[in-house]
Amino acid sequence: MTVRVMDVMGLVAIAVRPEATFAELVATMRRFKVGAVAVIDAEGRPVGVVSEADLLLKEIAAQSGPPSGEDVREKPGRTAGELMSRPALTVTRQTPVREAARLMHANRIKQLPVVDAASGKIAGTVHQADLLKVFIRPAADILTEMADAVADLGLNTGGLTITIEGSVVRVEGRVARRSQIAALVEAGRRIEGVVDVEADIAYDRDDVLSASSARL
Repeated sequence: MTVRVMDVMGLVAIAVRPEATFAELVATMRRFKVGAVAVIDAEGRPVGVVSEADLLLKEIAAQSGPPSGEDVREKPGRTAGELMSRPALTVTRQTPVREAARLMHANRIKQLPVVDAASGKIAGTVHQADLLKVFIRPAADILTEMADAVADLGLNTGGLTITIEGSVVRVEGRVARRSQIAALVEAGRRIEGVVDVEADIAYDRDDVLSASSARL
């Protein structure tokens, strides 16, 4: 059974309007103990996100002052609409938890607004901690299954190093053919408890390029 965002999400939509001030943004983050808030339009649709990093950059700009020659009347962003990053990354209630976790991992974020698939309006928030509950599994079990996957693909286990951190598997080493890398990554992603697989693997022969050239 596929676990979806709706199974783990929080029903509180952590969001502000574009006109929210710097102080209101800080207060919202403190109240909900989060590192970012969604910015929504008048219809309740996410249009951007303001993170702690965005607020920090604003403060740095304010304290540094304008560069030489810049109009001193130009003010750093003071509202959510001015500070936010666009576009807002979102998921729906039906998004598989594994997909949401990979989106967070790829973008180095810890929460995502959940939107209604039909209207696009914000419906809640899903946090990294919510997703990780689904992936809690002993690292030793995951490493054993990864080793089995390597063996099933006929790869030389002695040529690969496999580690795991935070439900993300990392594989380093060398294989005979380039196509084996994609096969190994896909096999790892199918293992229960794995959020993603990062591969830093060299190869002896590029059979992917050879196959593409043969079709031309």
